[in-house]
Amino acid sequence: MRYAQGGGLSAERRQAREQVRLEAAERFARGEKSSQIAKELRVTERSVERWRHAWRRAGVQGLASRGSPGRPKLTDAQFALLEEELARGPAAHGWADQRWTLTRVKAVIGRRFHVTCSVAAVWRLLTGHGWSWQAPSRRAVERNEDAVQLWKKEVAIRGSTAAALDAWIVFEDEAGFSMTPPRANTWSRRGQTPVVRVRGRSWRCWSVAALCCYKRGQPSRLIYRPRYYSRRKGERKSFAWTDYRDLLIAAHQQLGGPITLIWDNLNTHLAAGMREFAAERDWLTIVQLPAYAPDLNPVEGIWSLLRRGPLANVAFADVQHLTRTLRRGLRQIQYRPHLIDGCLTETGLTHQNQHPTTRRKPQ
Repeated sequence: MRYAQGGGLSAERRQAREQVRLEAAERFARGEKSSQIAKELRVTERSVERWRHAWRRAGVQGLASRGSPGRPKLTDAQFALLEEELARGPAAHGWADQRWTLTRVKAVIGRRFHVTCSVAAVWRLLTGHGWSWQAPSRRAVERNEDAVQLWKKEVAIRGSTAAALDAWIVFEDEAGFSMTPPRANTWSRRGQTPVVRVRGRSWRCWSVAALCCYKRGQPSRLIYRPRYYSRRKGERKSFAWTDYRDLLIAAHQQLGGPITLIWDNLNTHLAAGMREFAAERDWLTIVQLPAYAPDLNPVEGIWSLLRRGPLANVAFADVQHLTRTLRRGLRQIQYRPHLIDGCLTETGLTHQNQHPTTRRKPQ
């Protein structure tokens, strides 16, 4: 067994080798030559010279066994320091990409704490402290974290104000869906990559604008509007500001209360007509999301549920097949308010909603 696989010397073998080094230390004290010591102890002269150097530098303690080299003995305080080093990213330690591997973590441990360990030991160390091998999410370098934190505080204040005014907190986002299905993991024989057969020519034929609606004491709700794109000449591919206007009017009628709308900085959202519409409606308050922060929008979780669930790996026969599957998936989420609550929880924003878990018919 190799060292990287958890092998190495046993405790008995390490103790036996330590006794050989201690016997060599006694011979050093008597002034014996390295060649004579090597011959009688049946080791190489190079090893004897290395032991003599350690004996001169630290005495007998320099020849004592240091234990297994495969297990990094880091205290909780040292591991906290290691986490700080890893949080700086691989680029700060001289690597070009942004990927931590066991070999790189091993190198950081050696540089920072002067501890030699195997790759398997690093794996045990990380997993023992709650680390795991994960696919990273993407985040724009232009994102301003300070602005995001200030925005969260502002939304918390607006949420309290909305609760006092008996208003709904509504998040909006839109997404496109095509005949090419999203990929999801599936079981297959080892060495044989599974194949999902799709149409070679595909286009974005459906755009969906969705609203995640939250209010204390009320079941969370999902309201959406689809838009079909048939590729006719002069036809608009995405939603116009008038489509968002009509969606908000319908949502206000369904919810029956004031709305605090939170959405991103899409140019359609910032259109002059939309600003005039919002200014003329006392029941509508609009809050812009910070730039490059889609992770703060729970509607992104709705799209993730769709792509990992009913749409994953489906070989759509035609546009009608995609339409039925898309509507069925959205309807299933509407029946389950706890899924909509979970999407908000994933953003890190708080929402205290005390509602029963019974299903209801969506409007």
